[in-house]
Amino acid sequence: MDFLPISKTDMKKRGWNELDFVFVTGDAYVDHPSFGTAIISRLLERFGYKVGIIAQPDWKDINNFKKLGRPKLAFLVNSGNIDSMVNHYTSLKKRRKKDVYSPGGEAGKRPDRAVIVYGNKIREAYKDVPIIIGGIESSLRRLAHYDYWDNKIRRSVLLDSGADLLIYGMGERQIIQIAEALESGIPISEITYINGTVYKTKDSDRPYKPIVLPSYEEIVSSKEKYAESFKIQYENTDAVSGETLVEKYENLFIVQNPPVMHLTKQEMDDIYDTKYMRTYHPIYEKMGGIPGIKEVKYSIISQRGCFGGCNFCALTFHQGRVIQARSHQSIVKEAEEFVKDSEFKGYIHDIGGPTANFRKKSCIKQENYGVCKNKQCLFPKPCENLVIDHTDYIELLKKVRNIEGVKKVFVRSGVRYDYVMYDKKSDFTYELCKNHISGQLKIAPEHVSNRVLECMGKPPINIYNSFLDKYKKTNDKLGKKQFVVPYFISGHPGSTLEDAVKLAEYIRDMGHIPEQVQDFYPTPGTVSTCMYYTGINPLNMEKVYVPKSFEEKKMQRALMQYNKKENYKLVYKALIKANRFDLIGNNKKSLISPYKDKKKLIKY
Repeated sequence: MDFLPISKTDMKKRGWNELDFVFVTGDAYVDHPSFGTAIISRLLERFGYKVGIIAQPDWKDINNFKKLGRPKLAFLVNSGNIDSMVNHYTSLKKRRKKDVYSPGGEAGKRPDRAVIVYGNKIREAYKDVPIIIGGIESSLRRLAHYDYWDNKIRRSVLLDSGADLLIYGMGERQIIQIAEALESGIPISEITYINGTVYKTKDSDRPYKPIVLPSYEEIVSSKEKYAESFKIQYENTDAVSGETLVEKYENLFIVQNPPVMHLTKQEMDDIYDTKYMRTYHPIYEKMGGIPGIKEVKYSIISQRGCFGGCNFCALTFHQGRVIQARSHQSIVKEAEEFVKDSEFKGYIHDIGGPTANFRKKSCIKQENYGVCKNKQCLFPKPCENLVIDHTDYIELLKKVRNIEGVKKVFVRSGVRYDYVMYDKKSDFTYELCKNHISGQLKIAPEHVSNRVLECMGKPPINIYNSFLDKYKKTNDKLGKKQFVVPYFISGHPGSTLEDAVKLAEYIRDMGHIPEQVQDFYPTPGTVSTCMYYTGINPLNMEKVYVPKSFEEKKMQRALMQYNKKENYKLVYKALIKANRFDLIGNNKKSLISPYKDKKKLIKY
């Protein structure tokens, strides 16, 4: 067992003169199942294909893309585990100083819009080599999309990257089908029949019975048309019910085939049972290693997908709403491998996925009919068909924590607290507090204003408050002092200054100020981003207030940490604008004190 080749020297050691696939990625090379590059490359290897890795190439030097030679079948391209623009910029569009997926955490090792840059460089190096793009950056940009950083509608990344084919979603099924098609001699231009892929064509008759979206020109000129297009895309993210979608440009069509069928339990097991080195390539050791491996090295991915339906989350467009879970046997086997590692200290950092306590499909009907197009599982209230049961997850956690050599199993993925509260069959809260947290539990209510929570697709705040009460009573019963660390989002569509002040008052009454706060970040592929750009909720086409100016976004963010000296002026200005003079004073309900020097009072 060894890392895949990263040089011609590595290829010679294996006796290889040519590779089938060359994988170009924006991350450093980490061979761990938490990294998409590792999963896809090892899967191809398992099917007998020769794969090499070009990680974080110098995009200004074309020779970096030639270092492994021309592949026999295709180049594969992704930006890495994270969108390159999110990786580089904060919600206020300021450059980030660190990149946990790069050696030593150093920023600047990948370009902005990495998929586009890499694709064009490969095309420059090899004029006619097939190029297949995938990963989160490609998946969420598969059709025309609002780009927050340019503040405009950009074309499908398939066009701007110069690639031949785009894989959306997680990609395992698609990549093997594509590899077999290429190996059999089918030209890349003719591989237009694989679900979970997007292709371009000048032939309007090639897609079979598609839904035709508003054209690129239409959505650029009309926000209503953009919202209409987004809604159709949102309604076609399920493998069972999704249709072929077509988006017209001037002289060609971008065709999105229906989503790929979700993986079976056996297929999920096979992917994660595959042998990985489970660490970063040794070339990075002298540079300080790859920080991103720290939290995931001894974590276990137990499932994919999420039926939570948060509007600010891109999972619906990338992994889908159907839960795909691994077997207990596979997960226990992975945990037992940890124990054999000399560096393992007995602590498993997480067993979970997008939402840790989702281990089953949300309802039985999904098997034959897919997820509902116009109905959520949990929002605004739980569906009558929702299967609410933590039994399987509790049993899994027990099995893993009872492995000899395991001291503690933490649950650090998101726990959906409303799902916990709706469960009348098992006391998951007791199990969690007793065995799977240490001092504090991170939970994401996201806001306290029900008006904003509705725009987020989150439950009313009273559900969260009920969970807090149950959590406290459970810890009291156990004789433990354990706390909740809530995550809140500022500046989300629907949030006025009035709502932001309401959140600040809630934080005041909590008795502690959050150390970190998050401002809403419009990224491709989310309902909330569509709201941000259009001012319309695409799910019901109703108008939504959007805090867009940096000044208001800064004020809403500052209100969440109203006690910081550097936030004083922003908080003062926000309270004046919100007509909340009652919160400026020296009593217990005040957020800030009055200016001592009246001459310095800011006039608004």
